[in-house]
Amino acid sequence: MLTGDPQVDFDNLDAMASAELIKSGEASPRELVESAIARIEARNPALNAVIHKLYDKALAAAEDPALADTPLRGVPALVKDLDGSTAGDPWFGGTVYLKKLDWHEPADSHAIAQMRRAGLIIVGKTATPELGMQVNTVSDAHGVTRNPWNTEHSAGGSSGGSGAAVAARMVPVAHGGDGGGSIRIPAAFNGLFGLKPSRGRVSNAPAEADAWGGLVCRHALTRSVRDSALLLDWLSQPGPGDPYAAPKTSRPYLAEVSGDVAGLKIGLLVQNPLGGPVDPECAQAVLTAGALLQTAGCVVEDAHPAAYGDIDPMLMGTVMTAWIAYELEDLIRRTGVEPGPGDLMAPAAAALAAGRAMPATAYVAAMEAIHAWSRRMKAWWRDYDILLTPTSPVVPPTLASLQAPPTADPNRSLNAVAYTVPFNMTGQPAASIPMGWSATGLPIGVQAVADFGREDLLFRLAGTLEQAAPWIERRPPDLSA
Repeated sequence: MLTGDPQVDFDNLDAMASAELIKSGEASPRELVESAIARIEARNPALNAVIHKLYDKALAAAEDPALADTPLRGVPALVKDLDGSTAGDPWFGGTVYLKKLDWHEPADSHAIAQMRRAGLIIVGKTATPELGMQVNTVSDAHGVTRNPWNTEHSAGGSSGGSGAAVAARMVPVAHGGDGGGSIRIPAAFNGLFGLKPSRGRVSNAPAEADAWGGLVCRHALTRSVRDSALLLDWLSQPGPGDPYAAPKTSRPYLAEVSGDVAGLKIGLLVQNPLGGPVDPECAQAVLTAGALLQTAGCVVEDAHPAAYGDIDPMLMGTVMTAWIAYELEDLIRRTGVEPGPGDLMAPAAAALAAGRAMPATAYVAAMEAIHAWSRRMKAWWRDYDILLTPTSPVVPPTLASLQAPPTADPNRSLNAVAYTVPFNMTGQPAASIPMGWSATGLPIGVQAVADFGREDLLFRLAGTLEQAAPWIERRPPDLSA
């Protein structure tokens, strides 16, 4: 068994390397869990990433002789407190409303059950903005989550708690959900790999079938590409009664990480499709990735779907408003309590009121317009394999800058998701890949988008970039209390 300081022993291991220590007998699941708990206790005060600590359950699971004998056996993980429920644990969704009720969910969601089946041990739950409505993790319920690379900057959202925790080496892997960039943006801001799978790849069962009209997809944030691939091999098991599923893969995703990319045809898009500014460092990261892939044998050229900038961004607003209202109505039905003054932040309260007043035909019209546009967008992938863009048009913003009133820059929120939201609409898989750091030491991510069902190509491409420009050894400052 390993002895000594657990932070020295386990800090920089990804999930697969951690599991290998258990398999070889060099460490036990309990040692890994205790080490993760020590790191959370030491580092979380500076970041506010972990909001529910499930230590007793995690230690009990580590001693359970029935712990799944799988490639991820005994590895500690975290779960976002929005996109997945864990049996008997708090679930607040970033709201004061549910926090005041101390709401607990009775069962694991299907995806969380698959995480446990893969051998992961859940040690806690992470912060999220209220109902996932921001790309920064700030809420009245839990305060501000900070970026471990510089705590004066945003960790992104809405999976910002998961992103900050993994980047700070609390755990090697954390669950997340993505309805408009909520895995990819925190991955970019925290120097991680983050994949939004194809629509229907990871089941939303049992509580949801078509979350946000199919725009929301669940997966994880990881430090290594291989961890993401292996976890998707386990998570991509259909749930009972799913209305649809993504096409089956021909071989395990883990095998794709070392796959060849020679001959892939790649288009580069640097300019913002909505016309907003793009930080030069974010643009350069795309060009750097393109050059590395060209060296690896890819055909790389400036190209993107002609329809990219044609979408009306307000269609997403209509869908999101309708679903937030529905989700709140469902919670009111389940809890038996109507939100009172101060229970919801202004955006959620406004969405509830607007959603209740919205005619059903407005929602259907928005969805039909999104699907019609998606058909035109996806036609581009008949001729190309991958589209490369910035994940975000900006490096992680300062928390102070986010406090400015929306009227100071009414397009700020829209521009923040200009590269990510389109692929929630089309349902295509898209990943944020670390591609360097800014001059001030903040991470920068590049987004890769493949055709529907082609996560295999994303893992091949990301694995190639991980080898050409490694990022896993670079780590944020020590934030231990």
